[in-house]
Amino acid sequence: MKPAKTCISAALFAAICAPAFAEEVKIGVPSWTGAQAIAHVLGEVVTSRIGGTVEYVPGNNATIFQAMDQGKGDIDVHPDVWLPNQESFTKKYVDEAGTVTLSSNPYEGNQGFCVTRDFGTANNITDIADLGRPDVAALMDSDGNGLGEMWIGAPGWASANVNEVKVRDYGLMDFIEPIRAEESVKTARIKDSIAKGEGYAFYCYKPHAVWFMFDVDMLTEPTFDPEKYVMVQPSDDPDWFNKSSVATKDALKEVQIAWSNSLVDRSPAIAEFFANFSLTADDVSALAFEISANGKDPADAAKDWVAANSDRVDTMLGL
Repeated sequence: MKPAKTCISAALFAAICAPAFAEEVKIGVPSWTGAQAIAHVLGEVVTSRIGGTVEYVPGNNATIFQAMDQGKGDIDVHPDVWLPNQESFTKKYVDEAGTVTLSSNPYEGNQGFCVTRDFGTANNITDIADLGRPDVAALMDSDGNGLGEMWIGAPGWASANVNEVKVRDYGLMDFIEPIRAEESVKTARIKDSIAKGEGYAFYCYKPHAVWFMFDVDMLTEPTFDPEKYVMVQPSDDPDWFNKSSVATKDALKEVQIAWSNSLVDRSPAIAEFFANFSLTADDVSALAFEISANGKDPADAAKDWVAANSDRVDTMLGL
């Protein structure tokens, strides 16, 4: 007679059936909320279900990928790799060096530019080109320098580099000032612009808590055309801005985790769990909303999610 649940693999047996075989992992934590949420879901499963130990290490994409490549355990996993945004890193470390593994269980991401709904409706703003209208740019100029501000992403984001090229190639540089700042600054500015009835535009993407927090609309852009999407990242060429040309919407994204290949030998049960890990865009949006809108600590939001999705976690653990 078989027990109700058995430890399927030798790796999981070591970590789940015999807690003495403790494993450990250091999880990279980028600055955006969705990545923070996923990082803590990974960590919660490792600690509460595998019995391992976790350390969270803040870092940008370059730092996290370099540490995973070195394989010394300084950072073992990136929780939210957006492709093709971060393709320069995956090509270097996954395809060429072969030191990092990319998950085969992605969720779908969509990115573009948004305005608050009231601002867009009042001024007939529906397309990215509308931000180049002098009357619209003037309404977005909060510091009086003659240019409307638009948040394009946080420092270190590959997408922020893409968006800066887009501002230029969409012909908006004479009207729009691209702003890089932490995401918390953008969220505060959205709230403030709505309260004051001011104009504001910003880089936006799905999944994200913003869709639950405010009434916002994504602007249309020219349909994705690979011939008009030539992006060179700073990690590939210091003259990236001049050598890039992007005048089209981004393709839909595949978003997944990536981990150092060295983790397989150091913490095999955790590596096996990572290979089976899977979330949906709705999962990530809901987690981000709990953190950004409801002020829940990422660790608490992750704990609640894992408790509410026990069967799905069991599947990820091969149980």
